[in-house]
Amino acid sequence: MNYSYIIITPARNEEAYIEQTIRSMIVQTILPARWVIVSDGSTDRTDAIVGAYAGSRPWMQLLRMPERRDRTFAAKANCFNEAYRSLNGVSYDIIGNLDADISFEPDYFEYLLGKFAVHRKLGVAGTPFVEDDSGPYDYRFANIEHVSGACQLFRRECFEAIGGYVPIRGGGIDWVAVTSARMKGWQTRTFTEKTCFHHRKMGTAKGSVYEARFRLGREDYYQKYLGMDDKD
Repeated sequence: MNYSYIIITPARNEEAYIEQTIRSMIVQTILPARWVIVSDGSTDRTDAIVGAYAGSRPWMQLLRMPERRDRTFAAKANCFNEAYRSLNGVSYDIIGNLDADISFEPDYFEYLLGKFAVHRKLGVAGTPFVEDDSGPYDYRFANIEHVSGACQLFRRECFEAIGGYVPIRGGGIDWVAVTSARMKGWQTRTFTEKTCFHHRKMGTAKGSVYEARFRLGREDYYQKYLGMDDKD
């Protein structure tokens, strides 16, 4: 297996968590060809933390976006797409989105790259995430074909076929990408032998847990209204 990969991480005011993500990445058994961390107008110490590590690691890059007030899901897609354009000319087989608030084991990416090597029609892959001691979802009752947006890896041909991430202000960009891949004939899969740890409760970047649940429920309703009714 000689797959190379690149990772893009949109980050907005992630000083509380991003160092844990960086420490997880720099000890990977297979390092990325390039890791672009996109600071989305951060006003805290995010840029300084990233810069301290990137200075001695040529495969790490900090990309700064203009400052803005709001935090939206569409902005995540815009950051990713800006970094994607900056990587024109870099050779790779796999491209991935990695959130700035998760950590994982040293062989995490080696494990996922191995799945692409074995499953030639695999277009999108990832693992479950956990947020506490309760463990990941019970995948007897969840859709194993969906891949969490905390870390999504795409085969390059698949990512190009779906046109990348589509900016959707109300959310669901990760789910739309996975669903689009299946519509194009690619296999998508969450592999449950490994997990990553999500340090911030899902959806709480802009408010409380209860506000996050309301927004996620509204997002589910909106996507079902559009006929997208197989979302987890």
